[in-house]
Amino acid sequence: MCGPSAERSGHSALGVLPSFGFLFDIDGVLVRGRTPIPAARTAFQKLVNSQGQFLVPVVFVTNAGNCLRQKKADQLSHLLGVPISQDQVMMSHSPLRMFKHYHEKCVLVSGQGPLLDISQDLGFCQPITIDTLREKRPLLDAVDHDRRPNVLSPSAVELPKIEAVVLFGEPVRWETSLQLIIDVLLTSGYPGNPYKQENYPHIPVLACNMDLMWVAEAQSPRFGHGTFMVCLENIYKKITGKELKYEALMGKPSRLTYQYAEHLIRAQALQRSWEQPIQTLYAVGDNLMTDVYGANLYNRYLQESSSTGSRSRLQAKVSGGRGPATLSQDHELGLSWENELAAAAAAHCRSVLVCTGVYTPHTELALDTRDSIPDTVFHGHRDFRFDPALVEPDHIVPDVDAAVDLVFQLENFAPN
Repeated sequence: MCGPSAERSGHSALGVLPSFGFLFDIDGVLVRGRTPIPAARTAFQKLVNSQGQFLVPVVFVTNAGNCLRQKKADQLSHLLGVPISQDQVMMSHSPLRMFKHYHEKCVLVSGQGPLLDISQDLGFCQPITIDTLREKRPLLDAVDHDRRPNVLSPSAVELPKIEAVVLFGEPVRWETSLQLIIDVLLTSGYPGNPYKQENYPHIPVLACNMDLMWVAEAQSPRFGHGTFMVCLENIYKKITGKELKYEALMGKPSRLTYQYAEHLIRAQALQRSWEQPIQTLYAVGDNLMTDVYGANLYNRYLQESSSTGSRSRLQAKVSGGRGPATLSQDHELGLSWENELAAAAAAHCRSVLVCTGVYTPHTELALDTRDSIPDTVFHGHRDFRFDPALVEPDHIVPDVDAAVDLVFQLENFAPN
């Protein structure tokens, strides 16, 4: 395959200043569980110079959310054999830094890992974990008989009103988290009080990581946070007859995530004094419904916003499909998160699918046959419409090393 001409790519015949950047997924692209994928080290040796400095802007965009950015950067540095900064790491929860409207409020946080450290690093001043809530309201967690309190008297411990729920990722004890989150939603933030059906719309819910499944060492994909969200949504609807609403959905494939990732790419280019504008983002991932869908959705946003000069009309499209109001409630807050970011500036976001993770060419649908795509099961979130065009990758390659080679060829990029 021949790369684009030097004029089209924005490089000289042997370009050394990048006009593109990489957005790398981690699970299924660089690792499977804790096992490195062999092609990863080879690929990243091509992306740095002899001093270990990156030759192009690189951001790691993962839907994981169970650790701090610095820990993930340290893991990647060890894995890839190149120095990675925390500023190159984007967790699914990273955009929560922009939701300053909630930082002073008491929020219930769900997930696993150092949740209080993560919450405080993002700017939240009053986070309360599921475990803490369970300790303060021991009568609420009753599924596991062995964990029920011996003394059946309500707790007198005072708690502040919980004003929002933040879902960082899949918890360990799903039954406990599901029960307590439902309690908070149906009591307007006063768990332990009687349910009131008129508490609708419920207090805000901000969710990170919509992956239904993810790939580890097992032969088949494992449940992800998206599966937990399906449980929560269906329990809420079964009890109330109404849809669970999200104030915001972040993590791939949301537009918010890709716009924040572009912001980090441009920040890297500025730090390195690369004056060439970043025109193209290459999103390398292993999941059709997350990585490919998200990259293509953002590419569509870039095309439409550049042609119309207006973002408000597309906002509703990006918000979702069947669900009532994902990102639309941000509009009521003046799209405050958008005010934290510079306007999107890239011209394109290209999707590159690797075959080392969730996607395997032997088990997935035939991507070159459009007629077969509408019949596939949509693993995306409830609030995102299924569009066959959005799950068609721009490129399919065997692994991340082949992805880097392909992009260098397409961009006619030949670093010294």
